[in-house]
Amino acid sequence: MGGPAKLKGLEKDARAAVEPEDDVEMTFFEHLGELRNRLVRSLWGFLPGIALAWAFKEQILNLLTRPLVTAWVHRGFGEPQLHFANPVDPFMAYVQLAMICGVLFGSPWAFYQLWQFVAPGLYRNEKRYAIPFVLASALFFIGGAFFGYVAILGPAFDTLLSFAGMLPDSQLRVQPTIMLAEYLDFSTRLLLAFGITFEVPVVITFLAFAGVVNWRQLLGFSRWWVVLAAIASALLTPGGDVGMQMLMLIPLVTLYMASIGLAYAFGPKVAAPRPEGPDLDGTA
Repeated sequence: MGGPAKLKGLEKDARAAVEPEDDVEMTFFEHLGELRNRLVRSLWGFLPGIALAWAFKEQILNLLTRPLVTAWVHRGFGEPQLHFANPVDPFMAYVQLAMICGVLFGSPWAFYQLWQFVAPGLYRNEKRYAIPFVLASALFFIGGAFFGYVAILGPAFDTLLSFAGMLPDSQLRVQPTIMLAEYLDFSTRLLLAFGITFEVPVVITFLAFAGVVNWRQLLGFSRWWVVLAAIASALLTPGGDVGMQMLMLIPLVTLYMASIGLAYAFGPKVAAPRPEGPDLDGTA
C-alpha cells in the first residue's frame, strides 16, 4: 500500500537535492534589481558598526597610530605628532575612520547578502555551506586587516621614517611632518588591501566547490597569477613603494598556492596528469 506514491515522493526529494531549489528564470534587469537590493541592504548593515566606531573614534585612532608612534620614537624624532592644515580635517578623519570600521564590523552581514544573491542558482546540498562561507569570508577579511596592522604597518613606518634625519656632511635635517588625513588614507588603504587579499582562498575555494575550476587548472594558471598578483599589488599598495608591494605580493602568491590545496580537497576530483613518456605496453 502506498508503494508508488512513496516511490514518487522519494524521487521528488532526490531531484530537489540535486536541482536548484529556487531556480526561477530572471531577466538581466531583474538580476540588476536584485543586486541593487542586496547592495542597499549591505549598506544598511554597516550603519550599526559606523555608529559604534564613532562612539570610540578617539580610542580607535589611538590604536591605529601606535605603529607610527613606535617607529617615530625608535628613530628619535622627539614627540610624535600628526598635523592638519584645514580645521575640518580632524572631523573628516574621524568620519573616514568610522566608515572603515563600519565596513569591518558589518562585513559578515555584507557577505551574507552576497550569498543570498547567488544562493537561488545553487543546489540544495550546496546551500548548507552558507554559514561556513559567510564566517570564512568575514574572518579572512578581518584577519587580513589584522595581519596588515600587526605585521606590516610597524615595519613599513620604521623603514619609511629611516630616510629622514641629518644629512651627511650637512647641518640640514630632513624632518617628517605627517598630516592626519594622509596618514589615515595610507594606513586604512593598506589594511583594506590586505583584507581583500586574504579573500583569495575563500573565493577560489567557492569556485572550486561550485565546479567552475579545479586544482589542475589553478596549478596551470599559477604562473599567470604571479603576474596578476604583481599588478594587483602595485594598484592596491598606497604610495607606490616597491617594498610595500613585495609585502603584499608574497601573501597573494602564498594564499593562491594554499587555495590550490583547498580546491583539491573541496573541489571536483580530477586525475593527476600522466607523466610524458612511453606507455606501459612499450608504445610511444
